[in-house]
Amino acid sequence: MTFSILAQDLNSGAFGGAAATGSLCVGGWVLRGDSRAGMSASQGAAPSTMWGEDTLLRMRAGDSAEQAIATVTWPDEGRAWRQLAALDRAGGTACHTGSANTAWRGALMAPGLVVSGNMLAGPQVLEALRGGFLAAPGTLAERLLAALAAAEAAGGDTRGLQSAALLVVSDDAPTLTLRVDYSENPVAALDDLHRRSQSGDYAAWLPSVPTRNNPWRGHD
Repeated sequence: MTFSILAQDLNSGAFGGAAATGSLCVGGWVLRGDSRAGMSASQGAAPSTMWGEDTLLRMRAGDSAEQAIATVTWPDEGRAWRQLAALDRAGGTACHTGSANTAWRGALMAPGLVVSGNMLAGPQVLEALRGGFLAAPGTLAERLLAALAAAEAAGGDTRGLQSAALLVVSDDAPTLTLRVDYSENPVAALDDLHRRSQSGDYAAWLPSVPTRNNPWRGHD
């Protein structure tokens, strides 16, 4: 029902994720991030937001992505209906894809990068998602948005798309969390929302927002 990407920016240390789906409100369901832990994407036919949150807690406590996913998924009798990807602070990746999720389903993993999805037009969607990210210039957020666009062009969710989301977390910058909960063209709408967030009054205000490495920052 969803495709997602989790990636680490080796230059800045930031973590980012993006997702799109053929139903509503993908951002609220799928993406979770903490600069002290990494990223998770919990999706599937019956997604568990608790899976994503618990995975971050496990990774913050020191588990690798692989260890965290194993710990979170094995006790759940409904795991066949769910999919969970994770990226830890060391760049480790892992993914669980339950067998009851609708085909095409699967994941591609590399250090610092994991793409996953289900109810997709085919394996080419994840190949495009990964390739779009690796080929794109710009910031981590811009590369994640390019990846979503590439996956959509490759067939995306077999139902079409209704929502899309972007999440970037960093020790040195305010969290960037953008969601298009419903649109006839959500990937394009998310790209437009991102551009708006990087200019004008909103962008001018961001340097006054506290960050993890500068929690006392404020207006001069």
